[in-house]
Amino acid sequence: MAAHFGRRLRKGAATTAVAAAAVAALSASQAPGATGANQDRPTAAGSSTPAPDPSADGDATGNSPYYTDLPPLKSPDPSPSPTIGTPVARGGTEAGIPATVLDAYRKAEAELRATKPGCNLPWQLLAAIGKVESGQAGGGRVDADGTTIGRILGPQLDGNGFALIKDTDHGAYDGNSHYDQAVGPMQFIPSTWAWAGRDGNGDGKADPNNVYDAALAAGHYLCRNDWDMSTEGGLHSAILSYNNSQDYLNLVLNWMDYYRKGSHSVPDGTGGVPSHRSDDHTGRPTGTPTPTEPPRTKPHHKPDKPHKPDKPGGPASPDPTPPTPPVPPKPPTPSDTVDHLSDAGTGKLTARAGDDFARRISTRAETRTGTAVGKVRIRFTITGDTDTTFAGGEKVATVATDVKGVAHAPALQAGEKTGDLTVTTAVVGHRAKGVDYTATVTARTADTLARTSDTPLTCTPGGEFADQVQVKATYKGAVADQVAATAVLVKSEDDPTENDKGPSFKDADGKPVRTLTGLKTDDKGLLTLPKLYADDTTGTFLLRITTTGGATLTVELEVAAADAPAGPTPSPSATS
Repeated sequence: MAAHFGRRLRKGAATTAVAAAAVAALSASQAPGATGANQDRPTAAGSSTPAPDPSADGDATGNSPYYTDLPPLKSPDPSPSPTIGTPVARGGTEAGIPATVLDAYRKAEAELRATKPGCNLPWQLLAAIGKVESGQAGGGRVDADGTTIGRILGPQLDGNGFALIKDTDHGAYDGNSHYDQAVGPMQFIPSTWAWAGRDGNGDGKADPNNVYDAALAAGHYLCRNDWDMSTEGGLHSAILSYNNSQDYLNLVLNWMDYYRKGSHSVPDGTGGVPSHRSDDHTGRPTGTPTPTEPPRTKPHHKPDKPHKPDKPGGPASPDPTPPTPPVPPKPPTPSDTVDHLSDAGTGKLTARAGDDFARRISTRAETRTGTAVGKVRIRFTITGDTDTTFAGGEKVATVATDVKGVAHAPALQAGEKTGDLTVTTAVVGHRAKGVDYTATVTARTADTLARTSDTPLTCTPGGEFADQVQVKATYKGAVADQVAATAVLVKSEDDPTENDKGPSFKDADGKPVRTLTGLKTDDKGLLTLPKLYADDTTGTFLLRITTTGGATLTVELEVAAADAPAGPTPSPSATS
């Protein structure tokens, strides 16, 4: 990488002066802090924009051309979103990001938050770079796995108006065995991808044409020098390392700020694609995509001119503007064929609080005639006032359908809140009728209670019991933790009402208490009751402990004078 830097064409040089000047002028007024860095450096090509310092190892794109369209001056007007995610924007079509592309940016941010927390990379930075480099993967033209439909290629870097970078990948990524070309939605040159590439969608390979792989690779690339994106210096250094141009820096900051003020997802393939690149100041795009692949940019055409006769009554001059070629229709993606989603044999969804649900949600994508559709991304979303999540603690999960058209959601993990919750489904990037699932979380239960000690519980009148009552709760032989319980000093085996005499617990004021509610077993299933105290009544008394789920244990308490033998039969005073 470093060996190529001296041969690169600097943005802002004479060949791009027109486009660069336009970007710089607007960027200076729109991006806060955009020109705050590098102010003491000499300007490039006589421009008033400061030239950036060259990075130590070049940049990710080989200084390939990029889109120069600026965001609208008026930011989107966000409104609160009822679900987790980006605020919904009212108006502002430029704020729409194709659903799969947006999902890729968010997943990359989440992974880097875990693996490189000091970087503080916001997904809006990836979205800004993706907008500038490829128009969000050509408006979101990606399949169910996030791979672009056709390769997105920059011009060949042959030194003719661009940097000179001879082939480094034998054409594996760019199809060019003579010179390198920037590849994919984040426009990596092959020599950079060779070490920066990442597998972002878990398919076992790193593909620069896959938006999940490219977004994660871009995130790692930006974070590689321990730069902190929450600081101006770290943010500017990282962006300049991606493309060493002050105009590029200003432009990316503009888009990042715009997306931070509001954005929303739009169906895949419906996003807008910018029309101006940093190398098309003549009105003619540079770089020729292969005929079988979609062009990287929309050609920039001059406005039509009316015919003007040479002389009054003479023949009209031919129109010098060539006709605009028709745009071929986009081939349908698998998602486009989905009419509705249906249940694929999920069954009843129930679990105790804190447990995993035994069944997983299975959803089938179908056409209008009921034919299964494979390789379609299904988004599962948990809604409602619940702390139930998918495995990993997420409320949203995206899974691709298999060859039978079925997507299996990750296992549901019940939280502590009991009651019903709803899981909704949707096709990523396409409107189709979904199917909703209701799941129920029940309270933790125990089916058995047993004392942890067989020591008799005895006391003299007016004294306190030496041992506290401790019990262990189990459910089907396993520890029953966090199970609700009550303890009542009852009148008899047949009369569960509270006794008004005999042993009792005591409240903070020392007054007798014979019913305890709101008890709960600990993480080992143990429940230890407070100390018990005896009044002047002698006899055998009963303490009954009951848990959620119906487990019940009755414990005998004996109150007798010190010189009186203990007897198994309750005295009349204990039961009267």
